[in-house]
Amino acid sequence: MPTLLEWRGYKFRFYSSDMYEPPHIHIAKDGASAKIWLHSLEVAYVRGYNEREMKALQDVVAKHRERWIGAWNDFFGL
Repeated sequence: MPTLLEWRGYKFRFYSSDMYEPPHIHIAKDGASAKIWLHSLEVAYVRGYNEREMKALQDVVAKHRERWIGAWNDFFGL
């Protein structure tokens, strides 16, 4: 499970078992989690984060998404 970024205690990562899904990022901190699709920046799910946190997390994903899509493709050999 590659961790692509640690920011303010949040870990942005994807899992090797996610190969057959579109590119996305999981975000985890202190038992809370979220999943964001990288192409659309749509939130797939949120567990434990408030709206303000999610806005900040979405901004981080938007900033890094092109690089993370490349990392996804490299990791999964696409």
